[in-house]
Amino acid sequence: MKPIATSKYSAWAPVFLRAVMGYGFMVHGWAKLSRGPANFEKLLVQLGVPGHHIAAWAVPFIELLGGFAIFIGAFAAIAAIPLIGVMLTAIFTVHLKYGFSSIKTIGLGPDGPLFGPPGYEVALLYIAGLIALILGGTGALSVDAFLRRKRD
Repeated sequence: MKPIATSKYSAWAPVFLRAVMGYGFMVHGWAKLSRGPANFEKLLVQLGVPGHHIAAWAVPFIELLGGFAIFIGAFAAIAAIPLIGVMLTAIFTVHLKYGFSSIKTIGLGPDGPLFGPPGYEVALLYIAGLIALILGGTGALSVDAFLRRKRD
């Protein structure tokens, strides 16, 4: 699917989205795995997430593998679906009660500003970026573009 508005640089726009979002998902997935899925499961239990034992393993792998797929632009429209699911779950189980803003300055300490819990802003931005990749494609330097050229 070709984007509606095109320029000689439009194929490069998704590359920046893919790089930041893919890296972000991989970092979050690795953090959950490196601290141990059992620790992540404790958080899920506290939040009342059903199927917490499976989710404690599934979410980090969805973030790692899905993030890598987004990063390299491989089957991004497919990889985006479970990632959107993870972000929606995060919004409704963690961030919604803290409002929209991801940055909440609550005071000033000796080392600088103190921040409160983040709202759903960043998760919503991830969802918007994933939808943009689904609708607009993965752009230049992507596995999807390579496969499309090979097919054509």
